[in-house]
Amino acid sequence: MAKVTDLVKRLLVGRALRSGQLHEQLLPKRIALPVFASDPLSSVAYAPLEILVALSVAGVAAYTFAPWVAVAIVVLMFTVVASYRQTVHAYPSGGGDYEVAMTNLGPNAGLTVASALMVDYVLTVAVSVSSGVDNIGSAIPFVAEHKVGVAILIVVVLTVMNLRGIRESGGIFAVPTYAFVIGVLGMIAWGLFRLGVRGEELTAPSAGFELHAEQNGSTLAGLALAFMLLRAFSNGCAALTGVEAISNGVPAFRKPKSKNAATTLAMMGLIAVAMFVGVIALALASGVKAAETPEQLVIDGRPAPPGYTNEAILPQVASAVFGHDSAGFIFISAITALILFLAANTAFNGFPVLGSILAQDRFLPRQLHTRGDRLAFSNGIVLLAAFACLLIFVFDANPSTLVHLYIVGVFVSFTLSQTGMVIHWTRLLKTETDRQARRHMIRSRAINGFGAVFTGLVLIVVLVTKFLLGAWIVVLAMPVLFVLMKGIRGHYDHVSAELEITEDYEPTMLPARNHAIVLVSKIHKPTMRALAYARATRPSSLEAITVGVEGEEARQLQEEWERRGIPVPLKMLDSPYREITQPILDYVKHLRRRSPRDVVTVFIPEYVVGHWWEHLLHNQSALRLKARLLFKPGVMVTSVPWQLHSSDRLKGRPEPFAPGSVRRPWERTAEDEEQLKTRG
Repeated sequence: MAKVTDLVKRLLVGRALRSGQLHEQLLPKRIALPVFASDPLSSVAYAPLEILVALSVAGVAAYTFAPWVAVAIVVLMFTVVASYRQTVHAYPSGGGDYEVAMTNLGPNAGLTVASALMVDYVLTVAVSVSSGVDNIGSAIPFVAEHKVGVAILIVVVLTVMNLRGIRESGGIFAVPTYAFVIGVLGMIAWGLFRLGVRGEELTAPSAGFELHAEQNGSTLAGLALAFMLLRAFSNGCAALTGVEAISNGVPAFRKPKSKNAATTLAMMGLIAVAMFVGVIALALASGVKAAETPEQLVIDGRPAPPGYTNEAILPQVASAVFGHDSAGFIFISAITALILFLAANTAFNGFPVLGSILAQDRFLPRQLHTRGDRLAFSNGIVLLAAFACLLIFVFDANPSTLVHLYIVGVFVSFTLSQTGMVIHWTRLLKTETDRQARRHMIRSRAINGFGAVFTGLVLIVVLVTKFLLGAWIVVLAMPVLFVLMKGIRGHYDHVSAELEITEDYEPTMLPARNHAIVLVSKIHKPTMRALAYARATRPSSLEAITVGVEGEEARQLQEEWERRGIPVPLKMLDSPYREITQPILDYVKHLRRRSPRDVVTVFIPEYVVGHWWEHLLHNQSALRLKARLLFKPGVMVTSVPWQLHSSDRLKGRPEPFAPGSVRRPWERTAEDEEQLKTRG
């Protein structure tokens, strides 16, 4: 069974990699782009539509504001990209926003950024996968009927792919990501050619729909108009999610790391902006209609049915550009659904790295800092998948509900990170004397300063427009994570202080005597081995202890002990209430009270079994007793194993390498290396 399990693991995850092979997992720019930028690139599939939905409350006339909203988002995108290019050069260790805030604004700001990013990464997976399932469900009824199960299955598949390592998963995701980019850019180019050169008219499937304003009249004015525009802007800001992932993933790039990361950021920004602007332009030119509520739409002269949902924007534009049911339309529709799934990969690369850094700083469990078989942060990957599946289950894989929780966290990290960068450059300027270097720092500070102000304003807009729609959940979750991480750090600090060697500690101080006790239930081979081992340790005193539960059995044990002439005295403990554990604990306590400077070593014979069900039949008393003795100061517990024949099946079995258990190269023995070769 163990060999079968190991074989399945090797088939799914791949052979284990040595720590020395970490450099082989580093990414060139062409692979890093789909690995870290799939989320912002894929946002073109829903961000433009969200803008039109927000504007629809004022009717079709409000669509004239869409280009201006798009321009504001483009300016924001370029600002954020330019700001993060400064970050990857200044902080190339992979800490990203967390490191910037922690270093320049203090631990509280750093943990605020960390909690915001962790929430946003989980939401990225949940929203992206739910959106992909929603797209497929419109064409395949079975998926629509079982969308929660399908979404969780997709998360599991993505988890397995990422457990295979960042380079291998990047190679898998590169082809569909580039296919999506080429397909969308090709669609935009052909659509603009038809409009501008041929002078043809483009017609989207929803162009004939009638769109009515929610309010009386077709226009809004004053505060209502401003709120509508701000909401449209905040909806479109979903295009910026995932931009920060590259700053967290700098260590995964090939050398020169910072330069390659900055170049990848610029490539991502240019491609994302080109696709975003192109899709918005073609959607408006082809007459795409989207409504916030079905009551606003009239389709073929009749009101839209209550359960009507807006058709995805890319298939509509593809239908207008290539023709419905054409090869181009089918390709765009299929690749859009696929890229929405793969958008979650940005979080699968950002969350584990952030978790590793937080674990290294003792704000999260240390297991998140270690690498698994494939040199990926396996525990972080599994933890992200578990939380994403929980969200998908709780919110019924409904992207419309989940999307309102989105982007709050990322703009918290944007704002605090850029503020921290301003402080970073200001601090350096105080000591820098080189004129050219100062000019560079002043320019960088201006970029980060503008980014801090801009993203801070966007954060306020997002909170105001989305708070009651569900963003309050994120606002609540972030402080919970903040307090949790503070508590974990407090625990680690307390344990560290408790274990620290102080001046009054005497490491050479030895106990006065060592009283050894061997627990005996009956006279058999395990008992004789435990007695022999206890005698070999040469304790100050040695005695065997048994608990007399049944009088006749106790008398027979005493007689056999004397008949065999065992050279260790046997002490019978009385147990009128048929307890086994408590009489032994009382006796050990008595020895400790009589000689506080002495130690008591308890030797417990234990069976080594080969089947899980045998654990239920053996060693139960020993486990209960050990669990109680471990809390007794001055008491040492030693297990003396006796291998039953059933354990032979496990002999020679390779050591199970759990996620995060791969040893450092200098900790490995020759046997470890041989096992790795065998497993490979």
